[in-house]
Amino acid sequence: MAVDLTPDQPILELAERVRAFVRDEVVPAELEMAASGTGPTDDLRRGLQKAAAAAGLLSPTGPERFGGLGLSATAQSVILREAGYSLLGPLALNCAAPDEGNMHLMHKVATPEQQEKYLAPLVSGAVRSCFAMTEPSPGAGSDPSMLRTSARWDGDAWVISGTKWYITGADGAAWTICMARTPEHEGQAAGATMFLVDGDNSGMRVVRHIGSLDTGFVGGHCEVAFDECRVPPKAVLGEVGRGFAYAQVRLAPARLTHCMRWLGLAERSQDMALDRAAEREAFGSRLTGLGMIQQMLADSEIDLAASRSLITHAAWLLDRGERASAETSIAKTFVAEAAGRVVDRTVQIHGALGISHDLPLSLYLREVRPFRVYDGASEVHRMSIARRAVRRRAASRETR
Repeated sequence: MAVDLTPDQPILELAERVRAFVRDEVVPAELEMAASGTGPTDDLRRGLQKAAAAAGLLSPTGPERFGGLGLSATAQSVILREAGYSLLGPLALNCAAPDEGNMHLMHKVATPEQQEKYLAPLVSGAVRSCFAMTEPSPGAGSDPSMLRTSARWDGDAWVISGTKWYITGADGAAWTICMARTPEHEGQAAGATMFLVDGDNSGMRVVRHIGSLDTGFVGGHCEVAFDECRVPPKAVLGEVGRGFAYAQVRLAPARLTHCMRWLGLAERSQDMALDRAAEREAFGSRLTGLGMIQQMLADSEIDLAASRSLITHAAWLLDRGERASAETSIAKTFVAEAAGRVVDRTVQIHGALGISHDLPLSLYLREVRPFRVYDGASEVHRMSIARRAVRRRAASRETR
């Protein structure tokens, strides 16, 4: 049976509106930020999101009930790619990490009361949030089973203790989702539990900003301490002991939306490479006439086409209600590396100009490189992909 993945006309029209908004409103702000050598601020975020809201483009992944556009995963693959054409596009449309992933998780897991308190202002852009799972060694990183932050029941509240590390957007976040290990409680099994912690809770504090290769996130990457942090029973997100299961609810779609956004920036970089190659002359011809430049341009076209296909297929599976764990893992691994290759080739084609701060390419190079670590390092995904392949082949042999 043939599957037509061509976007519906309303989505194509929305994509054109996003494209125009990013070109006219967001790219100038990005270029100004790049020239200043600083990262985005909350004031910049609020200004861009106000403009996006006025244009009817705010929160494309947020639920319609709270003012979002409520797009399907397949539609998101079109719209978030257009938003990603600028580093600030996802921030402007309120579909950037970590808020976008938190919106999805809260929509799926939170109680109606929690959604009103936490999700509604997040979708409207009134606040930012963060997701506190990663820990310093020897705590949880690529291996979540190494989780050391814990929470104990103390009479009428949960008490969280531990240190989180590299928590994106923590400084200034209105609330966080904190993952902590919990013992058996009232018949619920021991395991990991997610807690909603308000930003003004005296038991949670930002210890420091961690210097990083990338600077494109409002609120930075922070070390966060939970020191006898007391939260009420209603702060539990979902059920006690089911935190790892809820993490999967968030991670598969979130890693795919990351791919969508970075694909947009890779396409921007390729456009810059094509323009440069068509304009620049060397060795008696334009760069477009040189075989090595043609190879780089062609390889980038191949990377972009393959990335689009992997993302669209995984999004289609998610819209069908499938977990798509394998497909999103494959897409994340490939797109993270393909986007880096495309940006790197563009820098090379521009020569010294690409390395300079006269263009934002060196900024793109710094921003895209960490994607091979974020949302699961490429090596971890490859381990998972290989294990699934081995199991699939073993099962096929048994059925012969």
